[in-house]
Amino acid sequence: MECSGDAYIDLLTKEVKQTFAYQDGCDYRTWKTQVKAKFEELLGIEFIRENACPLSFRLEEEKQKEGYKQYRFLIESERGADVVCYLLIPDTGKEKYPVAITLQGHHAGAAKMSINEPNPDEPSHVEYANGRGCFAVQAVRNGFAALAIEQRGMGERRPKRWDRNANMCTFEGLTGLLFGRTILGGRVWDISRAIDSLVNFSQCDMDKILITGNSGGGTASYYAACFDERIKLCVPSCAFCPYEYSILHLEHCICNYIPQMYRYCEMQDLACLIAPRNFVPVAGKKDGIFLIDGVRMAMDTVRKIYAQENADKNCRLVETEKGHWWCEDIVWTTIQEETRKLGWNI
Repeated sequence: MECSGDAYIDLLTKEVKQTFAYQDGCDYRTWKTQVKAKFEELLGIEFIRENACPLSFRLEEEKQKEGYKQYRFLIESERGADVVCYLLIPDTGKEKYPVAITLQGHHAGAAKMSINEPNPDEPSHVEYANGRGCFAVQAVRNGFAALAIEQRGMGERRPKRWDRNANMCTFEGLTGLLFGRTILGGRVWDISRAIDSLVNFSQCDMDKILITGNSGGGTASYYAACFDERIKLCVPSCAFCPYEYSILHLEHCICNYIPQMYRYCEMQDLACLIAPRNFVPVAGKKDGIFLIDGVRMAMDTVRKIYAQENADKNCRLVETEKGHWWCEDIVWTTIQEETRKLGWNI
């Protein structure tokens, strides 16, 4: 008889009934309050707040680029946690610009990749721009002020103790568990504090903030929008999918996991923390990591949640013909459509 290491995981996946799964006919407001409290508890926000400090801001560099000005600055989001940020502001002469927070996927130099100018003369240009790079530049070319954030565990924020033979998030993700934290909770907290820091730039319209990103950046985008209500539009790419059809389906980096979450909620149940604000996930029909059948099923629940808020028009799914891929044209067309609905002047 062959021994299976997967059997009990498959069994639990099928049999565990989430305590706060959305149910038709529920007391919606009470349920939403319960979900919010459990979400913050499992992310470890309580313990992050214990280490909070007044927000520091240190401008390190200004560069004039073609069509925009680029700022590099550091904030201390909690004691000992310095966050590298880049802000790109168009120089088209407007008094204020809507802000697009752009989060790179899982890569060692995430923030710098976001601000790298695309080079059409390089053969790898299309793959780079539509795979991992240039997101902030794309945003500013579409009329937004673009905020790129170096996420915990990535790029300049990799712990010195990181074993280069291991995944770059492993050390910080595992040690965080010893303190009741999650690396995702830290990333969400950093994004929220980076939004706080935008008051230092008068050109940023604090009432018009959206967030987008691909893969791991899309995951952080989703949870950040669940946490911070100042984010009015969330467009995660190749990230929103039930746990059953993604991180329980195959191995992912530890930064995707929130301990005990599956006992309480599926990913789509958390959409109540975004509703009624605009939520438009982008998913690839051929994505082998976040399976499209699961995404479609999850959107059925999301639509029911938005109906409870009388905000049916504020959520929809956009599908691409690609796999696990940032589709530049589709993402920015979607964002422009949604911001027009919101009445933003881009």
